[in-house]
Amino acid sequence: MNTPLVSVCMTTYNHAPYIARAIESVLAQRTSFAVELLLGEDCSSDSTPDICRSYAARYPDRIRLVTSEHNVGMRANYRRTIEACRGRYVAICDGDDWWCDPEKLERQVAMLEADPSLGLCYTRSLRLFEGTGRELHYPEVMLTDFDRLLFNNTVENCTAVARRDLILRYYAEVRPEEHPEWLTDDAPMWLWFAAESRIAWLDAETAVHRMLPQSVSQSGLYRKRIAFCDSLMDTSLWFDARYGAGRHRYRLLCRRSDVALWVLSYHGPVGEYLARWWRDVRRTPRLALHPAGYGLLLKKILFRRKGADSRG
Repeated sequence: MNTPLVSVCMTTYNHAPYIARAIESVLAQRTSFAVELLLGEDCSSDSTPDICRSYAARYPDRIRLVTSEHNVGMRANYRRTIEACRGRYVAICDGDDWWCDPEKLERQVAMLEADPSLGLCYTRSLRLFEGTGRELHYPEVMLTDFDRLLFNNTVENCTAVARRDLILRYYAEVRPEEHPEWLTDDAPMWLWFAAESRIAWLDAETAVHRMLPQSVSQSGLYRKRIAFCDSLMDTSLWFDARYGAGRHRYRLLCRRSDVALWVLSYHGPVGEYLARWWRDVRRTPRLALHPAGYGLLLKKILFRRKGADSRG
């Protein structure tokens, strides 16, 4: 296999219904350069390993299988697959997503090749909510600057193409394995890219992000949704402290509290809402002056009363 210009990192675990489509979408890319696909298979309990081995055997010059005898977990699987990449650029496509534009890599790499100051190029995506079939064109506004990405990280993993040397620098500098409280691997990486390089976007919908029910970010349990959103804001607070001189700390704390209280205004007892509000105020007394906590509490009380009236 010749040294590729682009390596595609595809991690997968129990993706038997989806992985073939993801692989085929990479093989369908039309490029003027060599592309390799790294399949990071983490000892799935379904037929995913068989599907991956079959594709690797059929395309030995284009696909390499990265696996082990024992499950290593999402974070370690992600890192070992990226470290196995040989290309100048790394594109990401998780095993349950797929690319819908065969010119995706050609156009993104052209942008990166033309401007050495760019570390990352991403595109728009289509979010497909598995189970309901609902579709969402994402994002409405594409962000590239560190300050705004702290509050709304619009870089979808399945749309990203980044310089491999910068990804390796990220792992060496940030050491994400020391942060188990970060519930996602991609958000911290792209925040670091925004702090340490320039980001560009291609105004095209090139990938489909499959939103699986009961995933880390899409849980039907409201406490898990709050925990995930807290993790995202805690990640942003960490990066703001180290790369933004802490200038957004209070606004991030407000956002962290607002999101949790907004969810609790719909779910759970009033006591749980008040406990969360009081916990946030104890940690950041200034939040006692933040009006959202009081407004959402009023909404919750009125909502509960309205619900009780309708049941009566």
